Amino acid sequence: MTDKQPAVEPKNNNDLTRRKVVIVGAGTVAAVGLGGGLALNAQAADDSAGGGSSSASSSASPSASSSASSSSAETCYTLTSETTEGPHYIDADKIRQDITEDQDGIPLTVTLKVIDAETCKPLRDAAVDIWHCSALGVYSGYEANGSGGGGGGIPTDAPSGTPTALPTDGSGGTGGIHQEPTDDDRYLRGTWRTDRHGYVTFRTVFPGWYQGRCVHIHVKVHVDGEWTDAGYEGGHTCHTGQLFFDEKSVLLTAEVEPYSTNTTTRTTLDEDTIYPGNGHEGGLLHLKYDRKRIARGVHAQLTMGVAPDETHDNTSLTV
Repeated sequence: MTDKQPAVEPKNNNDLTRRKVVIVGAGTVAAVGLGGGLALNAQAADDSAGGGSSSASSSASPSASSSASSSSAETCYTLTSETTEGPHYIDADKIRQDITEDQDGIPLTVTLKVIDAETCKPLRDAAVDIWHCSALGVYSGYEANGSGGGGGGIPTDAPSGTPTALPTDGSGGTGGIHQEPTDDDRYLRGTWRTDRHGYVTFRTVFPGWYQGRCVHIHVKVHVDGEWTDAGYEGGHTCHTGQLFFDEKSVLLTAEVEPYSTNTTTRTTLDEDTIYPGNGHEGGLLHLKYDRKRIARGVHAQLTMGVAPDETHDNTSLTV
C-alpha cells in the first residue's frame, strides 16, 4: 500500500462523538450489526447454548435493551476507539484472507463489519489490515527481536531522574514509533477488502501474549484508495485500533499447546495499558466457541464504527 497520509492529533477517547441509529419497524434495530442486525438478547441465547464467552451483539449503549421496546426509540452507537499502531506495522503487501501460513495455534476466524459511524452505512471496498503475534508472542518481520519484538522486554528497575526515551507500548518497542523489520517473514499479517455490506473475514490463529501486553490484534481501515492488480493504492487511514479478547477465553487457550508452553508472564485485559476499558466500543471482540473444546476453533465478530472523512494513521498514546 502506498501514499499513506500523515497522522493527525489523536482524539481523547472521552471526547468521541456518539452516533445514532434509528430503530426501524416494531423494535427491530437497523441493520448495522453482524448478520444484518443482531438480537439484543444474543448473550443469553449464546450462554444457554454453551457455545461462547461473549454475545454477538453490536456495541450499543446500556439503554439499548429498554429502547428496543419502542418503535420510535433510538439506539446510540459510538466510534470505535482509536489506539496506538505500535512499532510492528508493515504496510500492506499481503492481500489475503488466510494469514495463518504455517503457524501453530487454535484456529480463529475474525469477521468485522465496518460502518460509517455518522450514517451507519456500511463502508464498501475499504482495505482492512490485521496483524498480531504468534502463539508464543513473536511478530513476523521482527523475529530477531524475540517475544513481542522488543529485544529485551520492559525494564524492571525503578525509574530515576529525567526520562531520556519515548514511552513504550509494553512490548519493549516505542509506542507509535515504527521499527524497521528484521526479516522477510509475513505470517499473521494480511489485508482484505470489505464487501458491499461492509464485511471482511480473516482466517488466522488465536494470538498469544508477550511481556507487558494482553492478548490483542492490531487493525487498520483504509478508505478512498483504489484496488488494482497490485493491491490497494492511495487513500487514507481512517482508523487505527486494536481488537481484544476477554479473560475467560484467554485462560482456556492457555491450557492448549502451544500456548501452554509460553512461560512469559501474561498481562490481563484489566491490567493492559492500551485497552480503553470500554468494552466492544474499545475493540473487545464477541467470541463464540465450545468451552470444552476451544482447541477446535474460535469465531470472533465486531462491528466497527469509523469516521471515513478523518485520518487516524498512527495514534500515539502515552502508556
